[in-house]
Amino acid sequence: MNAPVSQIKKTSNAAYRTATPPGFLPEVRSPDFEFPEDLPRYWWDNDPAKTLLLAALSASFPPGERFFIDTVRHYQNQITDPELKKAIRAFIGQEAHHSKEHKMMNGFLEGRGVNLSRLEREVQWFMNWMRKRFTPERQLAHTVAVEHFTALMAEEFLLKYDALEEMDPRIAPVWAWHAIEESEHKAVAFDVYKSVGGSEFIRVTEMMFVSVMFPLFSSIHLIQLMKADGQLGNLKSWAKGLNYMWGKPGVFRKLIPSYLKYYSPNFHPWDNDARDLVEKAKKRWLPASLQG
Repeated sequence: MNAPVSQIKKTSNAAYRTATPPGFLPEVRSPDFEFPEDLPRYWWDNDPAKTLLLAALSASFPPGERFFIDTVRHYQNQITDPELKKAIRAFIGQEAHHSKEHKMMNGFLEGRGVNLSRLEREVQWFMNWMRKRFTPERQLAHTVAVEHFTALMAEEFLLKYDALEEMDPRIAPVWAWHAIEESEHKAVAFDVYKSVGGSEFIRVTEMMFVSVMFPLFSSIHLIQLMKADGQLGNLKSWAKGLNYMWGKPGVFRKLIPSYLKYYSPNFHPWDNDARDLVEKAKKRWLPASLQG
């Protein structure tokens, strides 16, 4: 159960030095994406499994982003480093916009018969369960672990491979924008956790927990959406998706080495400096008003 705030031991790690590039701050953008009525039902590679996987992830973002914001905000007043304080404000701003834009996308897809509200309620239930059962430290460790997952998927999956090129060009910028910002703020929660003296045991064991729950929820939700869309027996789509993730190009398989680095006591999210990749994606996918 959560301890009252007054009983939470406030610690700090005065010796901690972040590996975040000096002066680097996430940029808070205010997009206003539109979702055209003639968007194909399967807007990623004309494939049900691939499209509905991202739709399932989109359903999780509004409740998930609110949870992430709250876990970081809980420790905000304990942070003294001025650069990290600025980064926290930017992190909160970016995550708030992610929640807003994906709420709009989810409503659009819901209107086209994709039942994402059920999925969102299930994720919200899980977030509420963690709020009740986990200490604030473990809640923040959960955010740190999920941020590592999302940064890996953003950089290695969406920005490096051909996923965006395979999408309808009217929806690809939404996912590019989200991926760019996930990369930009990938170390904020981690730096907060380390700065307040977060336990290494909790950081590592929570990643183990996330490594089970994240794929489990994603798989269950994908199956639910495929069934509702009459595609559960579409073996060609399942085979295509599995090959994409684990065969050729095997994008998830190729994430494993970067994922395992998280368990090192010397790990930092910026060990993988993807700024060049992000800059290319900004020029390719974002309108000039969002490039910064």
